[in-house]
Amino acid sequence: MSRQAKSASLRALVITAPGINCDGELCEAFELAGCTVDSELLSRLSRDPAQIDRYDLIGLPGGFSYGDDIAAGRIMAALIRQSIYPALAAAIERGTPMMTPCNGFQIAVQAGLLPGPNAGEPWSDAPGEPTVALAQNATARFNDIWTTMEIPANTRCVWTRGLAMDADTALIPCAHGEGRFVADEETIATLEANGQVAVRYGAGDHFNGSMNRIAGICDASGLVFGLMPHPERYLRWTQHPRWTRLSEAQRVGNPPGLQMFRNAVAHAAARREGAGARR
Repeated sequence: MSRQAKSASLRALVITAPGINCDGELCEAFELAGCTVDSELLSRLSRDPAQIDRYDLIGLPGGFSYGDDIAAGRIMAALIRQSIYPALAAAIERGTPMMTPCNGFQIAVQAGLLPGPNAGEPWSDAPGEPTVALAQNATARFNDIWTTMEIPANTRCVWTRGLAMDADTALIPCAHGEGRFVADEETIATLEANGQVAVRYGAGDHFNGSMNRIAGICDASGLVFGLMPHPERYLRWTQHPRWTRLSEAQRVGNPPGLQMFRNAVAHAAARREGAGARR
């Protein structure tokens, strides 16, 4: 399936599988940010991983991949590890931004894509073992809720860095039962010190019990962004739960969800221009 934006020059790949149900929203987010989008099944990419080389941005969407049998995201992560991981690692190594929301985040951490190699280390063809996890929510139930969010001042994430929001618009939709971010204290300290925490839940909306209120992280390059919330569900001001109460001044520009995608597209465009200038 291919979806196209008329004036797009960059290409985005959305990787799908049985049980994924947020691929349409992720495709639309990339489209509205200015990309031509292709949605491809993991099974097809597995037969020809070189297809990934054609894309400027990549997305792993949310949903319930393979029914979340065994554990959330476990089966799709295992299939990625044994098939397209080297192609994904090569794409990140050459500077391709990747968005992995919700089930995509669960998949990314188990596939070895997040937190990724240490700063200054290259991506390897062989995936490492997971060092962080998304455990059952502290509520012990599925939560479907809009929460406030905070962007750390020191984040290196190209998707969220410099994102401006006020108290009324700094919201993000969440819908998950296994989103509690956990890791050992050393890993948490490293993520914090390296600026790899990309977004936090607001102090008053910390519903799932994540360590340090972490809602999302990035790899050391800032390119690979995983988070449990759904920015692809916040592309228009009318999707804000109290949009009719927002002033016209507050509704100027892009909603935070869409702006994340625009940030990454701008980064990818600058990288392409820089590569062209060096030829």
